[in-house]
Amino acid sequence: MERRKLSVTGSAMASHDPHCPPPDPFPRRPRHPVPAGATDCHAHIIGPASRYPFVENRSYTPPDALLPDYLHVLKTIGFTRAVLVQPSMHGDDNTVMMTAMAEAHGIDMRAVVVVPPTIDEASLVHLHQRGARGVRINLIYSGGNVDVASAAEIAARIRDLGWHLQLLADVSQIGDALLDLEKLPVPLVFDHLGHLPAGKGVADRGFSALLEMVKRGRTWVKLSGAYRLADTDLPYPDVRPFCDMLVAANADRMLWGTDWPHTVCRHRMPNDGDLVELICDWLGSEPLIRKVFVTNPERLYGFR
Repeated sequence: MERRKLSVTGSAMASHDPHCPPPDPFPRRPRHPVPAGATDCHAHIIGPASRYPFVENRSYTPPDALLPDYLHVLKTIGFTRAVLVQPSMHGDDNTVMMTAMAEAHGIDMRAVVVVPPTIDEASLVHLHQRGARGVRINLIYSGGNVDVASAAEIAARIRDLGWHLQLLADVSQIGDALLDLEKLPVPLVFDHLGHLPAGKGVADRGFSALLEMVKRGRTWVKLSGAYRLADTDLPYPDVRPFCDMLVAANADRMLWGTDWPHTVCRHRMPNDGDLVELICDWLGSEPLIRKVFVTNPERLYGFR
């Protein structure tokens, strides 16, 4: 098996946050072969910081994570489609991500961008033509304060494009706002199983509300980033019940992504091959794996 070491370059290499280590430099092919058309629904391209400086009010400083390295990960784990998500340290300047999409020959890609509520229609149409299909709103660092009015303004602007709102939010903190968000005129996508710490348990009121939203069919969840939530190392057994309950609530609304390059990792840096095997084990059947890896992303992101 080819062992191509991933690069870590740019000015962030020497000064990145020690809690944001670079990804495993030797991704490995999963033992479980993935179905044709498998889609990584959550990954980031970062930097190079020497060329694209990070915003000053960022919560962490990661090392660069560049397109050639990510394409090598996709090739190794057998995925042929991907959804890039705008990382917080690049703010609402989507240049790095959209440039990567244009240069990712041989991989069908979509993007989830970050935009101000005042963005004009022409700019949104231009982003759509380049592959954007959603807008991300980061609520993790808001202390549970949800600006529903701003979210509603963005939702109104993207509705006719068929886009969705993607929320990086701890549902245990924003439970009271979930119903207001569900009333918005676009689908919702929640990152990382709702992003609540596993120690809060599946009986948490916010998680229970998320389950009900998923059952109603206009809310999607990414079964990604288990290492962000777990109190244990791989295979993250304390996160498994959250995944099982979400899948049982509505498997047609489940997605999965590597979350490469794993910028917020509370435990030992996982290998992406291990993460693919883990979610395949959790899903447990070939029809369900195909649904989460292939047919659900096709429906949400418009892959053909």
